Amino acid sequence: MTILLNSSLQRATFFLTGFQGLEGLHGWISIPFCFIYLTVILGNLTILHVICTDATLHGPMYYFLGMLAVTDLGLCLSTLPTVLGIFWFDTREIGIPACFTQLFFIHTLSLVESSVLLSMSIDRYVAICNPLHYSTVLTPACIVKMGLSSVLRSSLLILPLPFLLKRFQYCHSHVLAHAYCLHLEIMKLACSSIIVNHIYGLFVVACTVGVDSLLIFLSYALILRTVLSIASHQERLRALNTCVSHICAVRLFYIPMIGLSLVHRFGEHLPRVVHLFMSYVYLLVPPLMNPIIYSIKTKQIRQRIIKKFQFIKPLRCFWKD
Repeated sequence: MTILLNSSLQRATFFLTGFQGLEGLHGWISIPFCFIYLTVILGNLTILHVICTDATLHGPMYYFLGMLAVTDLGLCLSTLPTVLGIFWFDTREIGIPACFTQLFFIHTLSLVESSVLLSMSIDRYVAICNPLHYSTVLTPACIVKMGLSSVLRSSLLILPLPFLLKRFQYCHSHVLAHAYCLHLEIMKLACSSIIVNHIYGLFVVACTVGVDSLLIFLSYALILRTVLSIASHQERLRALNTCVSHICAVRLFYIPMIGLSLVHRFGEHLPRVVHLFMSYVYLLVPPLMNPIIYSIKTKQIRQRIIKKFQFIKPLRCFWKD
């Protein structure tokens, strides 16, 4: 009877992993993670507060920035409970429903971020290549539709993943390599064929991140062509300067994603800490750095933040153009 109960419990749970071999240092390791999570939450909430409370920022560019901040907040909060739970309380066990729910939100929000970055590139394309029609093309109704379509597309494409995983029997170890649940990792624990999950996973990536990255590249190719046709050197620099923050956000999102994919596919011989480091970079660095980049590089956001927080006057000199 005991064996049957233990077997049933094992099938109903997974076990998360922090930094294996460094369990005694998890308390110290949690300090930088707490700092990162706190910075992500405060930074993105600050961006949202500034955009919501300042009527002069109620425009397409800032609405998309608000969407990016909400997405980054959601991505951060979807991993926070399990990551800090392991570091603080050694809470490694997670039920399969909770694990699949976390998996759904992590992957959905990652795809939503890709869609939002594409929307922001469209915003820059219209602003630079067709400025006279900027306000008539990117109307509030159009922006709402773009946001909803991003969420709907991502949700519908990720929704089958938990059901595809649910049909498996997991006869291998139930120990996951990370402090959160990911589709690629869970399906490797199945004792039956995972070819359907592989094919569908590649299909999802191709339809979302693949298409989005190509369209972002195309939009910037058209932007560059338009900018090079401008006679004034000063005007060319001014036009390009409005794209710097977005280009940084795109690089912060896609470079870690590509690096993590390469490590997963071809880095089996690499130390496990490399896999952990890349996964945390992918999930935490974009939400951490996006509000910092937009606060520094976007003059309107920077000025509103300084105005809101007058006690940081010493930073004004550092934040000047």
